[in-house]
Amino acid sequence: MPEIVLFSAPKAFTDPHIGLIQRNAIRSWKALGTSVEVILLGDEEGLAQTAKEIGVRQIPELQKAPSGAPLISSMLEQVRQASNAKIFVLINSDIIVLPGFVESVLIIDGNCQEYLIMGHRWDMEIKEVIDFLPGWADTLIKMMSITGKLHKSKGSDYFVFRRDQFDPYPPFVIGRAGWDNWTIFSARKMRWDVIDATKDIQIIHQQHDYHHLPGGKIHYNHPESDENLRLAGGKRHIFTLLDATKVLVDGRILPYPVTPRKIIREFEILPVIHSSSRFWMDVFFYMTHPFKFVRHKIPWLAKVLGVSRKLDLEE
Repeated sequence: MPEIVLFSAPKAFTDPHIGLIQRNAIRSWKALGTSVEVILLGDEEGLAQTAKEIGVRQIPELQKAPSGAPLISSMLEQVRQASNAKIFVLINSDIIVLPGFVESVLIIDGNCQEYLIMGHRWDMEIKEVIDFLPGWADTLIKMMSITGKLHKSKGSDYFVFRRDQFDPYPPFVIGRAGWDNWTIFSARKMRWDVIDATKDIQIIHQQHDYHHLPGGKIHYNHPESDENLRLAGGKRHIFTLLDATKVLVDGRILPYPVTPRKIIREFEILPVIHSSSRFWMDVFFYMTHPFKFVRHKIPWLAKVLGVSRKLDLEE
């Protein structure tokens, strides 16, 4: 029985480039070996045929948002019913996973009770079908060192956790902003081990445009992203890879490196993790971002004081 289930809700395969990069990604998951089960969720055009060709499972039934995008809560529910794997991997459908992933995940699972594993991605332009013959990963790693670019801490493309965690999960819309940030916030709030595995787990994001989204706009600019942000509890709950508590380096779980940036960030999120007071969340935020206080609050204060002054004069 596979210990790990890796699942995603791919887009339609109608666009040639989207189809190509998704097939590359799914084949890389399949290449991880027999300890990994792959489940593709949804009924997008071309998905059933692709699942059959590659030899992975497909579950068509999913609850969706009005736009047709799947709800992550429904994805998790379907996978819990369909798989007995103890470790869940929620991953974006354009992500190639390089060898070593399983070994790294099992090291963490053997040393932590409750955890969330995540990591930075390498952005690359890939426009050809990957053959997955012996040596395929070495070729990609060489290309990555030349043309790849390590993504900033705001991007999260996979999450690893045990099956009984995140149950229940809010009805976030996948493919829109906010849900991944809340996932990191929730793990920190629950005092789980939040582990940045970038050094040991290498993943490649195959670059693409956003014409598959309504209006061709990037996902930040959609009403469903606004709804995700509301479900997340607002901007103070937008956490990133910087909010990890530990790192995985050469198979060892270590404390997250102490840097000035990390110290400031941990101070900023103290009330977010340890209380629910919006007032103190704002106080700590603006203490660490004084220029944002000037930009956000001074005009408001000036307006309020201006109104008060006007009332005094009228009296």
